[in-house]
Amino acid sequence: MNLHCVVSHLEDARNLSGIQNEHLRLIGELFHCVVELRGDSVLCDLADPDKLQKLEVYMQTLLEVSQLGTHLTTNDIVYIFRLQEQGLLSEYLSFLKNRKPIGHTYHNKPLYAKTLCQQKYLTLLEKKDLIFSMGAAGTGKTYLAVVYAVSMLKKGFYEKVILTRPAVEAGESLGFLPGDFKEKVDPYLRPLYDALYDLLGVEQTNTLIEKQVLEIAPLAYMRGRTLEKSVIILDEAQNATKDQLKMFLTRLGVNSKMIITGDCSQVDLPVHKTSGLKIAAEILKDLSEVGVIEFGSSDVIRHPLVAKIIERFENK
Repeated sequence: MNLHCVVSHLEDARNLSGIQNEHLRLIGELFHCVVELRGDSVLCDLADPDKLQKLEVYMQTLLEVSQLGTHLTTNDIVYIFRLQEQGLLSEYLSFLKNRKPIGHTYHNKPLYAKTLCQQKYLTLLEKKDLIFSMGAAGTGKTYLAVVYAVSMLKKGFYEKVILTRPAVEAGESLGFLPGDFKEKVDPYLRPLYDALYDLLGVEQTNTLIEKQVLEIAPLAYMRGRTLEKSVIILDEAQNATKDQLKMFLTRLGVNSKMIITGDCSQVDLPVHKTSGLKIAAEILKDLSEVGVIEFGSSDVIRHPLVAKIIERFENK
């Protein structure tokens, strides 16, 4: 049966089909039918009028997304399907039509929010002094925080960007790792370096670190300091205890912003210690200066299998 969805441009046809028709096969799995593209027509074998109408709306949305210049991925195919289930297709299209770059990579590639939740996160970053960002791996929590911080630094709104993490991973003790202190902690901070290299390049990142405009350090180094005119990002905060978070949060100085990111499903603290991330967010969420956002598996922007893995573990 032909759908009321005309694909008149070759580029849109390629975008909807995917490599070796992987998108069409995935759409068929989502709607429990066979979906094909012949010429400029989309065909399917659905007989139920309600399901057919739902598929037509979905395919038309994909076409509009393609026409807005988005290179569709399997993540997009699944994400837009979930948005339809939630009645959010119109909001998503409006978001795509009005979104603006939030920054650029070192190679001048523009960076955009990719999901509605990411856009809400960016709004909180602009409006709140303290933001808790929690959720699954691959949702862009840390990367977007670093993009925002670097962008604000370049514009002169802040004088410094401080990136920190608890030096706790899978129960390993730093004392048993080889090398001096820097060599011991650098592996824990590597994801923060990677984000900065992507945005600023290695040379400029290292220059800003030497000038102490950028600071990357373990959480323990924050004790006793007052952090002013800075954007301070605490990553992997699920590996901080309640007391450690209290210590960190009370470092906030004037004209500064704190961004706390973490995934409460991946706590690496010893069994006798409790993560303080959710506790701190719950204690502070009602303050007008504080924003709290939680990402779900549908916001994962890595390989589609990651979202499935997260869902399976959450349901066990």
